[in-house]
Amino acid sequence: MTSKKWLFEEAFELFNSPFHELIYQAQTVHRENFNPKKIQVSTLLSIKTGSCPENCSYCPQSAHFDTGLKKEGLMGLDRVLDAAKKAKEAGSQRFCMGAAWRGPRDQDLEKVCEMVKEVKKLGLETCVTLGLLKGHQAQMLKDAGLDFYNHNIDTSPDYYEEIITTRCFEDRLNTIEHVQKAGIKVCCGGILGMGESSEDRIRMLLVLANMDSPPESVPINKLIRIPGTPLEDGEDISPIEFVRTIALARVMMPRSYIRLSAGRSEMSEELQALCFFSGANSLFYGEQLLTAPNPVPYQDNQLFERLGLERL
Repeated sequence: MTSKKWLFEEAFELFNSPFHELIYQAQTVHRENFNPKKIQVSTLLSIKTGSCPENCSYCPQSAHFDTGLKKEGLMGLDRVLDAAKKAKEAGSQRFCMGAAWRGPRDQDLEKVCEMVKEVKKLGLETCVTLGLLKGHQAQMLKDAGLDFYNHNIDTSPDYYEEIITTRCFEDRLNTIEHVQKAGIKVCCGGILGMGESSEDRIRMLLVLANMDSPPESVPINKLIRIPGTPLEDGEDISPIEFVRTIALARVMMPRSYIRLSAGRSEMSEELQALCFFSGANSLFYGEQLLTAPNPVPYQDNQLFERLGLERL
């Protein structure tokens, strides 16, 4: 089934429609495509931390900024499997592994492929985020059995150079193309609160929704302001604006999982509940996302119970 191709004008009109009308439409679309009581739960582990040569202005792992982050080389297989087992025991369905690289070397990718194979044996879905990929590397991951590849576009094409200059927007799209051609599902979203405009947020969603095959998973991150990064100071996105973006993502990508990602530790339960009501149906579970804080599991368990949400 061919996805609808969106125009900026109609997405802009929907985004700026009365708040209750936008939420109603998002909830209607959500119920047409998903069980509104079910939520997909993933766990994210940093398998290689720090010293990334990219200069993403939001990232504490960039070698360009002094954030006090402890650098760590590629994690051993045993440690990864131990973390994956704990994630499954805690109730996660998907185990995501992230490495701070511009892109992996083939010899390092071989080690990651072994991790993918072994994690899948535990009965978990697998996802990795390793930076830019070449075509043959995407195929290596597919052959290892990888389910999802995460590669966010971060923001709109027009605002991209305000955030990153060591790679261009097309580099991102090329990697996503390699992943899709290899037959791997795509996890791709962005970050809100980096100084971008509402129009930038809409244009970011336009890129995702108008792909030949929209991402199966769309993480929406709220910027965590890390001391030492260029974005440590600035004005936070308003909660209403954040919810509007979630709702627009749901309407524009009706069959994608919309994930509440980084920044939940700074969100109230009421804001998270509004996001779920607006079509978010996935989140990262566990005390840490790569190097950033995340709500501890018992907090999420209590929230699920209060809202009547159930894991897939």
